Amino acid sequence: MKKDIIITLLIIMLCAVFVLTTDFKTVEEYYLENAENIKEGDATVFISIRCDAIFDNAEKLEPDLWEFVPEDGVILAKTEYVLRDGDTVFDILVRAAKTHRIQMEYSGSPEARTTYIEGISHVYEFSCGELSGWSFLVNGELTQVGASAYKLSDGDVIEWVYTCDLSRDILQGGGTNE
Repeated sequence: MKKDIIITLLIIMLCAVFVLTTDFKTVEEYYLENAENIKEGDATVFISIRCDAIFDNAEKLEPDLWEFVPEDGVILAKTEYVLRDGDTVFDILVRAAKTHRIQMEYSGSPEARTTYIEGISHVYEFSCGELSGWSFLVNGELTQVGASAYKLSDGDVIEWVYTCDLSRDILQGGGTNE
């Protein structure tokens, strides 16, 4: 009986040591932790997120949102990510938002390629007037398809930009954050 108790206690101690010293992660946590581990020869893309157009339209912004607008308007500076086979603009945005803990909300379905970005960093469509919302450029150009339908290529540069004038402010020199 005494021998059984000792063996049971040893097994419990071994299990406790195993649990306390093992760093358990989900697959998603592992990939997010290693999202920026870029090796030579990897296909990569760049992404940035900014909302500096708000400064030219400050009177339109809902007052309680100023706490979410960075002083320079840059939510995420130009950052490089490994490009996985089939990645879209939406996939990279989601990866960047998770990696950098940036609040993001969307509607629609990535699988159906119908996503719509409602808000990033608590700044939403119509937060800065009736013509405001999030747009994106790839390589300095507005695209003709949505973020979850635009498949990326090695070297592409994605810019998520908050517009206060249905993208006209972006087209008049607001793009390219280099």
